[in-house]
Amino acid sequence: MALSETVEQTVAGLGYELVDIERTGGGLLRVTIDLPWSPGVEQFINAEDCEKVTRQLQFVLEVEAVDYARLEVSSPGIDRPLKTEKDFERFEGELLDLTLKAPIGAAAAGSGVAVSRKKFRGRLERAASGWQLLWSQEPEPKPGQKVSKKKVPAPLQALGFTLDELAQARLAPVVDFKGRKPKEVKNDQIEK
Repeated sequence: MALSETVEQTVAGLGYELVDIERTGGGLLRVTIDLPWSPGVEQFINAEDCEKVTRQLQFVLEVEAVDYARLEVSSPGIDRPLKTEKDFERFEGELLDLTLKAPIGAAAAGSGVAVSRKKFRGRLERAASGWQLLWSQEPEPKPGQKVSKKKVPAPLQALGFTLDELAQARLAPVVDFKGRKPKEVKNDQIEK
């Protein structure tokens, strides 16, 4: 049985989802796990989960005679990779960093986007023919920078893609150190 199948079966048997498996030159075997996705439920991997999987994998890998120097089991982190259709469904509406296998080329002609561009950051949405990323060429304001209320935001552009066109997709790490979110005004609260 292949290493990836062995690890995936072991991780799934413990009630977790295998996100990634990586072998490095120094004999390191890195396994990334997550909790299975349930819509509306937000769960996180903790140290006890990693320890539980590590102990079981050490035993299984010894039985299977897999050669490795060190085993590392971890959570996917805030820049979690997205690899499967299920991952994209789970993180629909989130901010992503996307790298295409090939530059966008002639599709960018006339749009003001460099034809050699492969990297994009934007919101993930479902499209009729797969997925799309809504993005703007305007850079994000720097922390603490005042933005004029009169400033007109740059228009959003849509980049349609399929999973086989991607080299890499990750959640964009967004960290809010202030801990306060601006209040959203609901439609029924707007004065007429």
